[in-house]
Amino acid sequence: MGRSSLPVPSATIAAAHGVFNLVGGLWPLVHLRSFEWVFGPKTDEWLQMTTGGLLAGAGVTQLAAAADPEGPRHARRIGLVTAVTLLAVDLVYVPKRRLRPTYLFDAAMEAAWIAAWVRGTPATRGTK
Repeated sequence: MGRSSLPVPSATIAAAHGVFNLVGGLWPLVHLRSFEWVFGPKTDEWLQMTTGGLLAGAGVTQLAAAADPEGPRHARRIGLVTAVTLLAVDLVYVPKRRLRPTYLFDAAMEAAWIAAWVRGTPATRGTK
């Protein structure tokens, strides 16, 4: 069976990416020990908590935007900026050995979110 070439509705991408960002942001806030087991120990715990809080906030905003007729345009902006930023951090700091190679899994997911937003419905691409 082949893949469908139909674009995914922007509200669906907004909701899915929102959940992804919310869960990813809450993980270190709720259970730092398991997060560090996967992604490595952090020297500045406050920075990890700040990053987690900002990522969770982006996720909540994307989820709220998904239900609003104008919301997916805003969710797209938040999603693209978040994904590009995290992808850049992953690709710069894994080779420098400041981040564990497990961050390359996140890099792959961030690249997939960028692709989803770019390939989304025409209304998604119409964002100014």
